[in-house]
Amino acid sequence: MAANPNNRGSKKWLVNVILGFICLLWILPTFGLLISSFRMPNDINTSGWWTIFPHEAWVTESTITLPKDVNLDQPFEVKGEQVTDKQLQNGVKIAENTRIVWENRLRKTVAVQDEEWTSNLGFTIKNYLHVLTGGTYQVAGPDGSMTTMQGDNLGRAFLNSIAVAIPGTLIPLTVSTFAAYAFAWMRFPGRNILLMAIIGLLVIPVQVALVPDLKDFIALGINGTFLAVWLAHTAFGLSLATYFMHNYISQIPKDIFESAFIDGAGHFKIFTRLILPLSVPAIASIGIFQFMWVWNDYLIALIYLGGVPNHQVLTMQLAGMVGTRGSEWHLLTSGAFISMILPLAVFFFLQRYFVRGLLGGSVKG
Repeated sequence: MAANPNNRGSKKWLVNVILGFICLLWILPTFGLLISSFRMPNDINTSGWWTIFPHEAWVTESTITLPKDVNLDQPFEVKGEQVTDKQLQNGVKIAENTRIVWENRLRKTVAVQDEEWTSNLGFTIKNYLHVLTGGTYQVAGPDGSMTTMQGDNLGRAFLNSIAVAIPGTLIPLTVSTFAAYAFAWMRFPGRNILLMAIIGLLVIPVQVALVPDLKDFIALGINGTFLAVWLAHTAFGLSLATYFMHNYISQIPKDIFESAFIDGAGHFKIFTRLILPLSVPAIASIGIFQFMWVWNDYLIALIYLGGVPNHQVLTMQLAGMVGTRGSEWHLLTSGAFISMILPLAVFFFLQRYFVRGLLGGSVKG
């Protein structure tokens, strides 16, 4: 019985609405953080990021400074109105769209505000400069005083993350591609058993190997160096990369190899001249996964680099900022987006291969 076209159309519409709602739930918080990363510290402390959109609000048009001898325990006069301290805390309307309200009670200044449509568009890139270089900035206190604060130095951590992520991606990719070719097209004793053993390593949690590896690295004298982290990421990422690349390379038509062998090519020439160019989509796909994993890793870096402050990576420094700068949203949000820049660049640069590489080996023919 054929399905009703109207029902298919309504189901498709419902699916699109649900997907759109899920995407909105994902995107909206990230968009808010992005906006906050470009806002001034005082704006973040006094208003929400959504106030960048046009909205009706009270806007200060002028400020009145009361005499210092005004007794706030008694009614006093402001712009011809008799008001009390408590009334000024909530605001007193003196015209249809005008009110007076405390601007700074300690300094006895009163703001004259008009209700009008406005938007907070005070954006700045200084948050990124302060969090990268450790520069100083000023924040206004409740009493109107200005406090000088020190930013955070994420520049070194950013370079350390690059120094960890690039070798931590390239080394396992190179080894796994060689291994995948060998398992797929070379004949040697124990090939299938060895491949099954490598695939079986996928089910072993990383945590069970952390302590033994740490003891070995300490014995070798490489703990606290980038070499220890490269070796750890290579070991933990090798099984998945080999399995993924084997699935792709084993599906390459056998005729290509036979023609190459007839022409006198050896395995190394076939690998470098045929396999590598044909495997670019798969290498790009697993490369994105490996890079994301290494770049966002916190546990391995903490264990093998934790005792060396100059070798801290971005995830470690950001975690430290959350503990020490929990209320400084302008630094935390800008630091978070700095940590996203390189993974996004890698993904968009390689995304044209991504889906093709994921589907490689999943179907035959």
